[in-house]
Amino acid sequence: MPRAVALTLALTLVASAHAADGTLQPEHLIIGSDLTYPPYTYLAEGKPAGFDPEFMALLGQQLKLTPQFHDTRFANLVMGVNARRFDVVASALYVTPERAAQVDFVPYLKSGASLMVRADDNFRPQRPEDLCGKRVGSIKGGSWIPKLMALSKSYCQANGQAPIDSREFPTSPEAAQALLAKAVDVQFEDAAVAAITAEKLKGRITLSSQTLIYPVVIGLAVRKGNDVLLKQLDQGLAAMKASGDYQTLLSRYNLGEPSPSDVAQALGQGPQAVSQ
Repeated sequence: MPRAVALTLALTLVASAHAADGTLQPEHLIIGSDLTYPPYTYLAEGKPAGFDPEFMALLGQQLKLTPQFHDTRFANLVMGVNARRFDVVASALYVTPERAAQVDFVPYLKSGASLMVRADDNFRPQRPEDLCGKRVGSIKGGSWIPKLMALSKSYCQANGQAPIDSREFPTSPEAAQALLAKAVDVQFEDAAVAAITAEKLKGRITLSSQTLIYPVVIGLAVRKGNDVLLKQLDQGLAAMKASGDYQTLLSRYNLGEPSPSDVAQALGQGPQAVSQ
């Protein structure tokens, strides 16, 4: 056998072995995450920090894999995992029927959204219906944006009000800066992110909504067809629950565990399913 052919065959066998393991590299779990989104994922002293890095460190221990984070902007995460740039997405990715058509999910969190406004503004929206005619800032690719646009037509314009002016920003902090600069009237944000943003900005921004808007399920995402890794992640999560580590971490971040009915609704399979 020619040397070049033998080398090609060897590399093919190695690649196949890696694929059989479900990960791109042996003994590693390469994770796509937008590290600009505290408290879920962010950089602290140059290292990944927040709920997802802590969660993935515990999951990696269960799977005997070393987590390796790739900082990737939110709008590119699904494309990246499908292009095999990383094994899994762990970045507060909401489970939706549209995304479930592109990736497979391991649901592991339940959250929701809040509305943020400037503290010196009298505008205090409570519901999405209060946003007619307003400039609404969001992180680019936020899954609530299509829902807001649908509401703008079905509610605002249908009732003779001005449409919602949706404005997207590459990161959540940039959306918050736009709010402070009066470039938008309100920021639509994940509830946990909104709380920590308001705390960091020391009273300059406040949460106007009192209840969770569009309650959502958050999931790890893997490329469709990577059933080996999907099974490993499911088993690792079950082991974390059995050890108590999962519940401890959820409590520390004030997050919840999604029920089977929550997951079914998020996937568009429940009796009251909605698209987030």
